[in-house]
Amino acid sequence: MSLAQNRIRVAVALSGWLALAATLLPGGSAVRWIPVLLFVCLGPGFALLYPQPDMLRPGARLEALALAAPLSMSLGALVSTCLFLVRGFSATAFLLALAAFTTLASAFPGLPLPAATRGAVERGRRR
Repeated sequence: MSLAQNRIRVAVALSGWLALAATLLPGGSAVRWIPVLLFVCLGPGFALLYPQPDMLRPGARLEALALAAPLSMSLGALVSTCLFLVRGFSATAFLLALAAFTTLASAFPGLPLPAATRGAVERGRRR
C-alpha cells in the first residue's frame, strides 16, 4: 500500500470528525456548514470506494467520484431514518454515526469497481 493511499484513508477518516467539530462554531457561518455539507455528501461514499487496490485510470476515477455522492446520501438517509425511528435524531448524533462509519470504512480497501476497472484496462490493452 502506498503512502498516497494511506493519506487518502486518513483524510477521509478525519473528514467526519472535522465536520462534527465544525458544528461547535457559531451558527450560520460558512466555516460551519461547508465542511458538514461536503462530508455528508461525499465522505461516506469516498470511504467505501477509495482507495482502490490498483489506482484507477482517469475515466474510472470520474465514475467513482460520481458514485460517491449518491452512495453517501443513501447512507445519510439510512442513518437519519434509523435515528428518527429510535427517536434519537439530532445533528450531532447524525454526524457522529456517519463519522464513526466513515472511520471504520476507511480502514478497509475500497469496494471493487469491476465495470470501471475493466473498461479502463481494456482500453489500455487495445493500444
